[in-house]
Amino acid sequence: MDGVSRLLADYGPAFWQALLLTWKLTALSFVAGFALGMVVAVLRLLPVGPLRLAMTVYVEIFRNIPSVALLIFIVFALPDLNVLIDYEASVVLTLTLVCSAFTADYIRTGINTVAGGQAEAALSLGMRPMRVITAVVLPQALRAVVQPMTSLLIALMLSTSLASQVPLPGRELTALVSKIATDSAAGMAAFAVAAAMYVASGLLIAWAGATLEKKVRILR
Repeated sequence: MDGVSRLLADYGPAFWQALLLTWKLTALSFVAGFALGMVVAVLRLLPVGPLRLAMTVYVEIFRNIPSVALLIFIVFALPDLNVLIDYEASVVLTLTLVCSAFTADYIRTGINTVAGGQAEAALSLGMRPMRVITAVVLPQALRAVVQPMTSLLIALMLSTSLASQVPLPGRELTALVSKIATDSAAGMAAFAVAAAMYVASGLLIAWAGATLEKKVRILR
């Protein structure tokens, strides 16, 4: 405990800044990934064969490629194609693409829980197909996927450790621990503090997800 106390006395502000950067990367990636995943999920519902195939290929690629490999490609390969993205945006883009693929897949699962008769009834009333999807199907599908999306958000938060692989202007938690371990003998204490912050963040997300799920739960 004395080692942790001394560590916090020396690096407390740095840990706080690292935690804020971790939350920032998580929030940006999740919001962008959720929005993109929604679009992909809707496009997969449209009766256009090539478009549905393209979206399916998109999901399978970014759901199965290792995040670190994707980050390396964005950081080191895209500049050869004259596409320059700064390091923080590269991390956000990597996590966004992965998040969007899983989001699209989860929403598809949620859509499968919606009774097909509801869409047919809406169509029979004269609603356009896209309107049926956005007004009838998606709201119910989203209510059904709160729990998996909560788990995805936690996984995304933990995956921000990818940022330790690139020289960001600031340091997220994993990068900060690596620096402390290199500069001092307090590596284990730094790891314990960072682990506690990751656990606390995960528990907070899980609590928020459980609260939201109770509010929007569909009673069957």
